[in-house]
Amino acid sequence: MNGGPSGFNNAPVTRTIVIATALFTIVFGIQGRFRNLSWSYQDIFKKLQIWKLIVSIFGFSSTPELVFGIYLLYYFRVFERQIGSNKYSVFILFSVLVSLLLEVLALWLLKDPSLSILTSGPYGLIFASFVPFYFDIPVSTRYRIFSLNFSDKTFIYLAGLQLLLSSWRRSTVPGICGILAGSLYRSNILRTRRMKFPEFMASLFSRLSWASTSSSRQLEASYHHPSTSPPPLSEAPPEAEDSIATLVSMGFDSNSARQALIHARNDVNAATNILLESQTPH
Repeated sequence: MNGGPSGFNNAPVTRTIVIATALFTIVFGIQGRFRNLSWSYQDIFKKLQIWKLIVSIFGFSSTPELVFGIYLLYYFRVFERQIGSNKYSVFILFSVLVSLLLEVLALWLLKDPSLSILTSGPYGLIFASFVPFYFDIPVSTRYRIFSLNFSDKTFIYLAGLQLLLSSWRRSTVPGICGILAGSLYRSNILRTRRMKFPEFMASLFSRLSWASTSSSRQLEASYHHPSTSPPPLSEAPPEAEDSIATLVSMGFDSNSARQALIHARNDVNAATNILLESQTPH
């Protein structure tokens, strides 16, 4: 199992989130104002410091949290490659907003002085991503160490556990709220999994996203409508083997991946959209 090709290829939204998170954390860290990234119920509803909600989404409150958080955000770029940047942006917005609402509700219900300030960072997005990671990313390798069973997904779970417990209850609450937000998204409340932003909004993350999306739609149409002549290709080129391996790592079988790449002219992003569309009930 891996996150596909290295770097942020076909993952412009993830690149934006990772860069913004690193910059916010470093800037506030250099100024020794990590604590200003965190927020409390009183900050929002008594002092009306709404800006803290926005800042808290991007900046971690310590360097160890930044390291594990960036690692997980980078790995979870696989979901942007699976569903496309547009739908992934909807997933981000839904996860962040719902997790923040749940955090506020938790502070109000628990009334625990030790939870008066929650740790900052994109916990909602990260832990919401563990829901599709658990259900949709298959285990490709299993092994044993000292009579203990492990898989290639184990290290991702361990990194998540470290981040979840990094500030004890101050980080556990945001993490649990993120998991709940991810579960709500997966349950397709209000058909959120089918929602998309207008294309002009999605293109803010990448100037190339419009061209990629347009070509993907054309290729999907030719794939699902035999009357439209597909590209005159009979087999995938040799360099497509790496692309096939990437699609297989996302959970697709190799034969379907190969056929999708033929229609997509070896464009992994377009092939992913074709495969996902073929699995969607019409």
